[in-house]
Amino acid sequence: MATRSATSPAPARRRLLELPGGRVHLVEQGRGPLVLLLHGFPESWYSWRHQLPALAAAGYRAVAVDARGYGRSARPGSVEAYRAVALVGETVRVVRELGERRAVLVGHDWGATLAGQAALLRPEVFPAVALLGVPYTPPGGPRPSEVFAAMPGDDEFYVPYLQRPGAAEAEIERDVRGWLAGFYTSLSGSAPVEGPGPHFVPRGGEMRERFAKGPLPPWLAEEELDVYAGEFERTGFFGALARYRNMDRDWEDLAAWEGEPLRQPSLFVAGAEDASLRWLAEAVDAFDRTLPALAGRHLLDGCGHWVQQERPDEVNEVLLGWLAGVTARWEAGATG
Repeated sequence: MATRSATSPAPARRRLLELPGGRVHLVEQGRGPLVLLLHGFPESWYSWRHQLPALAAAGYRAVAVDARGYGRSARPGSVEAYRAVALVGETVRVVRELGERRAVLVGHDWGATLAGQAALLRPEVFPAVALLGVPYTPPGGPRPSEVFAAMPGDDEFYVPYLQRPGAAEAEIERDVRGWLAGFYTSLSGSAPVEGPGPHFVPRGGEMRERFAKGPLPPWLAEEELDVYAGEFERTGFFGALARYRNMDRDWEDLAAWEGEPLRQPSLFVAGAEDASLRWLAEAVDAFDRTLPALAGRHLLDGCGHWVQQERPDEVNEVLLGWLAGVTARWEAGATG
């Protein structure tokens, strides 16, 4: 397998792009084929702090984006502004504003969902996609709100709780740092397995009632938590939660692509202890059909939801090996 020559990259730099939908903040490092890094909830570009220098040193132009509603990016005031089709369009514009025609997408959590949607709608711009934590699920199936309403049990699934206007904001924003610490800890591979966890909320209660107790996980230092907390204390959580509140709209907007696979070269990496894989197991089992060009599925033992932060060295190794094959094919095609 071809590999790119290692270099000593210049330090990362911040940029603000002024786009029709509002400004986009990103952090960029390195030169070479563009790799666009899309974060999830509740994170920021900072969740890729371990990947930026590794990708840059391997000869890639790594760009970690603050999603719309997060960090230094624009925060529109309407929920509809965060629907998938708008975010896909914005992601394409980011590539163009960076002076490129195409980019590899690497997404985690909601960023993985957006990466899959963007690759589906604009395959000529995004000819390869890596999904971390959340598997690709083709559009279609039952309406999401109907699925959640039909879930049995005395507790409420976390998605409808986060969708309810004002409820999650009231819980989180009275103690942003404490809530983030509990949420990050509870979804880590090192968290003790006790009860249903934060994915199931007591009726009339709050997510924090189900958080794991104890110190921060080994992957998250106090000063790193301070970075996340500082951003969300400044921005609030409306924009971050808007993705959950568009799930039915996205289901409607993407209906024309019902059942469509991603045909591009793809990669899947997740923590074996990530609880979300339990209710997304059917999506993983369907990869032969939904990701026909999948190069590999990697489940990291002892790792939870925050895969690229919990196990950065392993993720970087897997990602760089896959990227070497992707870019070698690009270069072979470019040279005929």
